[in-house]
Amino acid sequence: MNDERKLCLSGKGLTKVFGLGRQKTVAVDHVDFAFHEGEIISIVGESGSGKTTLAKMLLGLIGETEGEVYFQGVKRDIGSQKKKQNYWKQIQAIFQDPFSSYNIFHKIDEVLLDCIRMRGGGKLPHAKKVEMMTEACSFVNLKFEELTNKYPFELSGGQQQRLMIARIFLLKPKILLADEPTSMIDACSRATILDFLMQLRDEIGMTLIFITHDIGLAYYVSDTVYIMEKGKFVESGSADEVILNPQQPYTRRLLNDVPKIHEEWDLSTV
Repeated sequence: MNDERKLCLSGKGLTKVFGLGRQKTVAVDHVDFAFHEGEIISIVGESGSGKTTLAKMLLGLIGETEGEVYFQGVKRDIGSQKKKQNYWKQIQAIFQDPFSSYNIFHKIDEVLLDCIRMRGGGKLPHAKKVEMMTEACSFVNLKFEELTNKYPFELSGGQQQRLMIARIFLLKPKILLADEPTSMIDACSRATILDFLMQLRDEIGMTLIFITHDIGLAYYVSDTVYIMEKGKFVESGSADEVILNPQQPYTRRLLNDVPKIHEEWDLSTV
């Protein structure tokens, strides 16, 4: 199935080393990957496995020590601020803590207008911009008229998370990287957020990359799963292959850590 899709983001031997000598830490260790248009990918690992460092490398927020990233089949070039901004029009992120993603001095109107400007709509009539912002908010069950002139910190955590997705609705990137996007909200809101993301994927053919420790979420949403341990991909394949027929002890341990209501909990590995 993946082979029929166009390649959008891939990496060869991607490595990130922090520090020198005895202080050296290999956070990401020679990983290879290939993500396709419209594919839903989960990169699963415990805290400290290197998955968030990898996410920052994919976004171009930190540089690679070794290896290459390819965007749409071409070696990525983000050597200047302008090239970086063009890249960011195509790849966006939703983070675990939505509050830290907002400039506290910018009102919600400015947050959304920034997205319209990024997509080249800066010269559109004001009424058209309001219509676009209203539609984006409506997509995530928010009312723009209730948000206008407010600051993001005046919203609840769930509303802030939904506003992040309204931004993505306006930006329409080719790739969305979601780093633990639902870990701070309740189960009902979590299902809603995932539903919004799936709708976006279907509407604009966006590639979704989830960075998560939640192997249940990975199985539920993903076409492809990568299991990350100590900076390496130890196992990858379709969600069914990896979750239902795990080959690696680490993957089996992650699965054993998921409590099952109908079974006695195994605490021997804790």
